[in-house]
Amino acid sequence: MAPPSRALVLNKLIDELPREQCHGLLEQCTPVTLCAGDVLCESGKPLEHVHFPMTALISLVKKVRGNPAIEMGMIGREGMLGATLALEISSNPVHAVVHGAGTALRIPTARFKSQLRSSPALRHIVELYLYVLIEQLAQKTACNTFHTVPARLASRLLMTHDRLPGEQIEISVLARMLGVGRAALTIAAGELRQRGLIDHTTRRIRVLSRADLEGAACECYAAGVNAYRRRLPPRPGAWAAAVDR
Repeated sequence: MAPPSRALVLNKLIDELPREQCHGLLEQCTPVTLCAGDVLCESGKPLEHVHFPMTALISLVKKVRGNPAIEMGMIGREGMLGATLALEISSNPVHAVVHGAGTALRIPTARFKSQLRSSPALRHIVELYLYVLIEQLAQKTACNTFHTVPARLASRLLMTHDRLPGEQIEISVLARMLGVGRAALTIAAGELRQRGLIDHTTRRIRVLSRADLEGAACECYAAGVNAYRRRLPPRPGAWAAAVDR
């Protein structure tokens, strides 16, 4: 299968590369369709492929014996799965599971390592993104400790909406993302619904007013967005301007 042209790639990290190095990376990538629930890697095991989501959404989850898995982060078209390879570490510290079905670019780990060695620009971008992930992980830990469930729910809805605009979000998935029971999530969703920010059924939530939802979210949503923008500011261009919020 021929690699996609740069104009068709909806991944910000690849979009940031200089033209020649971008083309070199795309020649090694294969477009794939990811299905919800696909496990892309398991914690502590060797990473076989690197993924650059375009329309798919990947959740990074941590499993603790005797407890439900909890989401530690998410990766959409702004990022990649496999950034730890820049540290010469071939395993991932968490499980990576497809949250939202869609497309991605896949490259075998060995080929990606070769690209890292030959492309200083790619290594620099991956290292910046890895730092952003660390910042977001620290913010997530504080968020889970100090903020209310409705405010956390609003933040997670916004994060998901940034990556899957217009999509309805499964309530069971959100419960895992927040690390709370379904009853607590239902109460929090009911509060946001009464304020006219969302609509929901017993299974799904839909965002009605994004601007007002931002006002209801805890500070962690803006902190995560700003962490990304500080390290990877949008490059001038139609696509970057369209997706950066």
